[in-house]
Amino acid sequence: MQTLFGPSGNCESFFAEGHKATIESGKWTKEKGLDAFEYSFGRGYIMPTSTAQAIGKEFEKNGIKLSIHAPYFINFASPDETLFGKSCGYIVTGIKFLRAFGADRLVFHPASTGKAERKQAFLLAKERISALVNSLDEQGLLEGIYLCPETMGKQMQIGTVDEVLEICKTNPHLIPTFDFGHINALMHGALKTKDDFKKILSKSIEQIGYDKTNICHIHFSKIQYGEKGEIRHLNFDDNIYGPEFEPLAEAIVELKLHPRILSESAGKQTEDAIEMKKTYFSVLKANKTNNG
Repeated sequence: MQTLFGPSGNCESFFAEGHKATIESGKWTKEKGLDAFEYSFGRGYIMPTSTAQAIGKEFEKNGIKLSIHAPYFINFASPDETLFGKSCGYIVTGIKFLRAFGADRLVFHPASTGKAERKQAFLLAKERISALVNSLDEQGLLEGIYLCPETMGKQMQIGTVDEVLEICKTNPHLIPTFDFGHINALMHGALKTKDDFKKILSKSIEQIGYDKTNICHIHFSKIQYGEKGEIRHLNFDDNIYGPEFEPLAEAIVELKLHPRILSESAGKQTEDAIEMKKTYFSVLKANKTNNG
């Protein structure tokens, strides 16, 4: 089992080099020494199935593991039944695109609190997600697929570490997306040391087990934050907000985990994914040397 690294979407240098479409990204990502890629449908599923199939074949040919990000509009805590129905539809459609791409993970934002009390909103979202995923599982629609609720970076969003882990307890096909930039923003810069990251990953092992935590999905970027959490994504050039990747790499290696790590850096997601991979293997080598 391997720890995989790649970009979330196409970076600025991809286009600067003259590339125009994601179908070219499989070969380009491989040439950069990476092995994962996340395609975002954040603004909606606007793509013919035939295009998704063609993109998927290119990534498969180049040995790149694909994941998909579902539309940002999902809100499983919405009091509006029509909007809740649309949220279910976004998951179902996402699974269809997973099949077309040959991808295996669908990342999604669980919910927003709106005007509801947080605990009430969370319990509603958890109940609805569990019911939907269990139904899809019973229909045999989740074979070889993981649905990955994401930790969020704003106070009004459902998606703390504890909330995501509670959701992931409800079905074997639910694994967490730990967005450590979001977590750091929500905690106003609290992620600094190996133990800060290790505490989160150890909690995951305790609550949902080693097997799920071992293959968890990770988003990583530096993020500017304010009083209410996330403001905007940055890249590794920033030296103010963090978090830094090396302490996370140390925690991953020490806990013997093999996650899939996607860079969401602003404009430099490929370059920063390359940097993360180098850092990870440097930490891994040092760990093996120190432990004989």
